[in-house]
Amino acid sequence: MFETTLPGHVVSTDVSRIQIDDLHDFLDQHSTWARGIPRETVGRAIAHSLNFGMYEDDDAARMVAFCRIVTDYATFGNLVDVFVAPDRRGRGLSKLLMSAVMAHPIVSGLRRFTLATNDAHSLYAKYGFTPLNSPETFMEIYRPGIYRT
Repeated sequence: MFETTLPGHVVSTDVSRIQIDDLHDFLDQHSTWARGIPRETVGRAIAHSLNFGMYEDDDAARMVAFCRIVTDYATFGNLVDVFVAPDRRGRGLSKLLMSAVMAHPIVSGLRRFTLATNDAHSLYAKYGFTPLNSPETFMEIYRPGIYRT
């Protein structure tokens, strides 16, 4: 388990701290990429990822930010499901979260670390992310409406 204390917050990879109902609500109701995702799918994704939850450093320990990395824990990782609670945005929490992610010993040893995002490119650039070096070598199967019935 990895944990780091930041001003007023704690970032932890402890899966038992993840507030899955809040995470599911955000992904299902507020994200642009996972609308309609079943709670069971969120649970399965958490079980097979390196998760980072950011919690307020108080008695309530509310989860105010989250991201996860789909990884083989050796050479490759893909950053997904990054969010900051809507009522906590604009306070620099995404920067604190990304600093903690990049400090993790597994992440710092990955040969390739990717993400796909429509926004916040300038945020991720601060942590070394760039446009794909060879986009012609990447392919995907993309099913944006897979959770919608």
